[in-house]
Amino acid sequence: MLIIHHLGKSQSERIIWLCEELGLPYELKRYERDAVTMLSPPALKALHPLGTAPAITDGDLILAESGAIIEYIIGKYGDGRLALPPTHPDFAQYLYWLHFANANLQANMGRNMTLRRLNLSSDDPALTGNKTRLEQALNLVNARLGEVDYLAGQELTSADIMIVFTLTTMRYFLPLDLTPYPHILSYLQRIGGRAGYQRAMQKGDPDMALLLT
Repeated sequence: MLIIHHLGKSQSERIIWLCEELGLPYELKRYERDAVTMLSPPALKALHPLGTAPAITDGDLILAESGAIIEYIIGKYGDGRLALPPTHPDFAQYLYWLHFANANLQANMGRNMTLRRLNLSSDDPALTGNKTRLEQALNLVNARLGEVDYLAGQELTSADIMIVFTLTTMRYFLPLDLTPYPHILSYLQRIGGRAGYQRAMQKGDPDMALLLT
C-alpha cells in the first residue's frame, strides 16, 4: 500500500491531490508542525534524513521530493495519466511548467519570504530585486493562463498539481495579493471546483481555509 506522509500546510498536499485525481488507493499519515518553530516533528525526521514533506513509502521504498514522487506515482501507477507523452503537441509546455513551479516560482517566493524576515529597508536592492523577479514569474503564469485553461494546455496535468500549492497554501508563509493577476484567480477557481482537489484538501488539511482568491 502506498503511504503518503503529509505535513500540514506543506507541499505534500500535491501528492494527496495527485492520488485523488488518479483514483489510487493510499494510506494517509498526517503530521503537525511544531506550534512555535513551524518545523516538522521528529517522526518525519526519523523517516527521511531531511525531515521534510512530502515523503512516501511504497513497500521498502522511501521517496521524498514532490516532483520525484509525482513522476514515480504517474510512471508506476498512473498509466500515463496527468502527464503528456513526447508525441503530444503540448509536451514541451508540459515539461516547462512542471519544472517551473519549484525551480522558478517557488524558489522566488522562498527568497522573498526569507528577505522579508530580515526587516530590510523597502529600497534594499536584494529585496527590490527579488520582488521584481517574483512579479515577473507571476506575470508569466498569468499570461499563460490567459491563453489556456491549464498550464500545459486544455487539460489538467501534474504541472498544475505542482504549481497550485505555491499559489495557494504557500501564501500562509508569504502573504501575496493576487488581485493584479486575474487569470491566476480564475484558474484557482477552476481548480477549487474540482472534486479531486476538494477531497484532497479535506483529507489533508480539513481545518485550513483554502486561499483560492
